[in-house]
Amino acid sequence: MLETALAAAERAGVLLRDGRPDDLGVAATKTSPIDVVTEMDLAAEKLITGHLAEHRPDDGVLGEEGASVDGTSGVRWIVDPIDGTVNYLYGLPAWGVSVAAEYRGETVVGVVEIPSRAETFRAVAGHGAFRNGRPVRCRPSPSLDQALIGTGFNYVQERRVAQAEVARRLVPQVRDIRRSGSAAVDLCDVAAGRLDGFYERGLHRWDWAAGDLIAREAGALTGGRPGEPLGEDLTVAASPGVFRTLQPLLDALGAWHD
Repeated sequence: MLETALAAAERAGVLLRDGRPDDLGVAATKTSPIDVVTEMDLAAEKLITGHLAEHRPDDGVLGEEGASVDGTSGVRWIVDPIDGTVNYLYGLPAWGVSVAAEYRGETVVGVVEIPSRAETFRAVAGHGAFRNGRPVRCRPSPSLDQALIGTGFNYVQERRVAQAEVARRLVPQVRDIRRSGSAAVDLCDVAAGRLDGFYERGLHRWDWAAGDLIAREAGALTGGRPGEPLGEDLTVAASPGVFRTLQPLLDALGAWHD
């Protein structure tokens, strides 16, 4: 499954990097007029799902752009062909191809291809996380006031307003906040020690499936509200010491609701 995920993500990354038209425009919108899909999102998902159908015909597939296949093997692939589509549309570098495999509901393989950085992050459950074949570990935990935290904002206006208020109240309590525009990239940056933590409300499974596994295999802790798994209400990932402080703080700040 790892070999299949690596090959699919690499092929999609090459297509997206080398095949991006100069006049790339919006093909459709989703939750709001600024939540966009480009023709390249659709082409990359088609390429990935075609590769999976060829090499893993009995598996299920769930893709952000509509791919949905019921499988018989117990394996389901979770695909985000471009995580960070608005960045890709504007020619900004923070976007990636996310491919994960679940077995009976548990993520067992995760790959995030980041073509602009020439980086491939990968993880297999229980076997560590790697960037370009070399092991990565999350950064040793600083105190929260020295922690660099990533976040993201939703495309629905009411939710963005609430998220901005959470960020306003959080920023005096941390070193600083960064916003890349791609949850998959941010989760990999937690794994690689480039961020001390990350949080966001409103993410879907395809946004975090691969990156969550990569972060956990690099030693990070992940979750949602205290005692709950990560999900659409809230996704939190951080080095262990930061996580234990950041998660309850985000809960108190109401980061899990609009």
